[in-house]
Amino acid sequence: MAYDEKFRQKAVEYKDNGHSFKQLKKVFGISHTAYYEWKKNKEDTGFYVAPKTQKTTRKRKVDPEKLKEIINENPDLFLWEIAEKFNCSAVAVHKRCEKLNITFKKRRSRIQKNQNKQGQSISKR
Repeated sequence: MAYDEKFRQKAVEYKDNGHSFKQLKKVFGISHTAYYEWKKNKEDTGFYVAPKTQKTTRKRKVDPEKLKEIINENPDLFLWEIAEKFNCSAVAVHKRCEKLNITFKKRRSRIQKNQNKQGQSISKR
């Protein structure tokens, strides 16, 4: 549960005014670890609430732009052949293709298969 800045400030001031951790727990419902964390945040950043860190993305094995380029140049390559170019596994290439909505398996529809069979049986009669 996230507490706002004023609540945290009141809780830390309450404890700093000489009250025990038992009283702090009873009045504010927070633990001593929360108290120390909030106090440390105030000393480090000037705020009781720690600033949110910006989420960074990690470097991927398979560069999406390069993958698209390779697939456009050679659409008949197998996953393992593409994986050799990136020096990674075929699974990594497959997962990246899924993220990019790139499909490899091209199936004929069942209607086409049935039409071919029906056409053959008619011509044999």
